[in-house]
Amino acid sequence: MEKKRVRLTVAYDGTAYHGWQLQNNGITIESELNRCLTQLLGEPIQVIGASRTDAGVHALGNIAVFDTVARMPAEKISYALNQRLPEDIRVQRSEEVLANWHPRHVESRKTYEYRIYRGTFPLPTRRLYTCFTYHALDVEAMRTAASHLVGEHDFKSFCQAGAQVDSTVRRIFSIELLEQGPELVLRICGGGFLYNMVRIIAGTLMEVGQGKRRPEDMEAVLAACDRRAAGPTAPARGLTLVKYEFGE
Repeated sequence: MEKKRVRLTVAYDGTAYHGWQLQNNGITIESELNRCLTQLLGEPIQVIGASRTDAGVHALGNIAVFDTVARMPAEKISYALNQRLPEDIRVQRSEEVLANWHPRHVESRKTYEYRIYRGTFPLPTRRLYTCFTYHALDVEAMRTAASHLVGEHDFKSFCQAGAQVDSTVRRIFSIELLEQGPELVLRICGGGFLYNMVRIIAGTLMEVGQGKRRPEDMEAVLAACDRRAAGPTAPARGLTLVKYEFGE
């Protein structure tokens, strides 16, 4: 039977999972997709993910593909699959793509949001989706600092030490800091990101907002190419992969 390749757009609350990628020590988004697709289609299925989000990180639109010989139309798979998936994972769309289409081998833009909840005390209903701070943040200083990161740079200082990558050069297309009531949203769009890069940027910008760093210090942080030059890695729960855009 002829195979077809199906692309899934996947939204999930990452709180209960050990990240996207298959792990020996816990349930992941990938393992749940594989399990439910295998049950649904009656053949062994292993999805290929576009972004391997960490434990506790959320997504509105991560991308995965898989091959199947099932006769079920690609666009119908999302409806059937969502009947089997746990309620904190939902496929937003399923569609057939070219047999050689691979989410990590095509030009793409990724948009992440990191949410910071500012208040005297944490808000329980936001505890799983924001990073809480009781510190007053100078948002304009954070915006000035963020502007130094736009463009193509070596982001080694913003990459978790020990990450195995061929190059630490990445391009950021835009960074915005949006105030939505008590929440401050860091929205960042780039062609690709290093391990923990967005969370380290968020942690470093928060130090700028607290007056621990000057906005212009970001140039020196970049130039250092040393993880120790940047700020802390902000907690995973504040991070959401918002969308992928592909140059197709």
